Amino acid sequence: MFILLPPSETKASGGTGPALDIEGLSFPELTGIRRRNIRDLSALDPDDALQVLGISEKLRGEAEANTRLLEAPTTPAILRYTGVLYDALDVSTLAPSARARLGVGSALFGLLSADDPVPHYRLSAGTKLPWADGAAGATGSAARVPTMKARWGSAVTDALTRVPGTVVDLRSGGYQQLGRVPGAVTVRVESVREDGSRKVVSHFNKHYKGLLARELASADTDLPTPGDVAGVAAIARRAGLTVEVNDTVAKDDLTLVV
Repeated sequence: MFILLPPSETKASGGTGPALDIEGLSFPELTGIRRRNIRDLSALDPDDALQVLGISEKLRGEAEANTRLLEAPTTPAILRYTGVLYDALDVSTLAPSARARLGVGSALFGLLSADDPVPHYRLSAGTKLPWADGAAGATGSAARVPTMKARWGSAVTDALTRVPGTVVDLRSGGYQQLGRVPGAVTVRVESVREDGSRKVVSHFNKHYKGLLARELASADTDLPTPGDVAGVAAIARRAGLTVEVNDTVAKDDLTLVV
């Protein structure tokens, strides 16, 4: 089982690991695109980066950090990302076997395993990142500013289809667009109103997905069959979570009811 988490806009700064070793990251088939993304992101002047990244002057430090991607200290990806989901996941208390089931979708790196060491950076799935020095991409013109979806093409999907067992895709919609996984188990979170009707949870969505990810990663069983939504549901229910398999929508769709 491979549990694919969304990244976070906020990230822990610093790190104690050595500089980024691109060749040493998981999913080595993504190395070429990673190199182009790092080249183009680090080449942005911080003044220009504020506009490209859609951030304010208050976050200039984020833009400046992007210029040091190949020299900055690293930390494991699962510790680099922060926020509500990662608070609920509480990765510091997970066993190594549980961490091994976790991965993160990333606009910059495509896919990461939990312990892949990465530097602090700022780049979102919806960013249009210019080619450095006007260089054209493999299929685009120099004048075109490519989206991250265009940069990744089918590479993320291709890599995920080679992951054995069930993939549980907890990424947000923007990051799923960077590479969907045929047959992956996806999850939405709904609350029950007083009248019995349902409402999609937005504010605490990440919190509940973090709790679910923790239970799946810590399960004493694995799911060797791709798309085993019933197996995912069984693990969640044993942990006291209320889940529904949505056969009328798609056999790989799960609703977490809170």
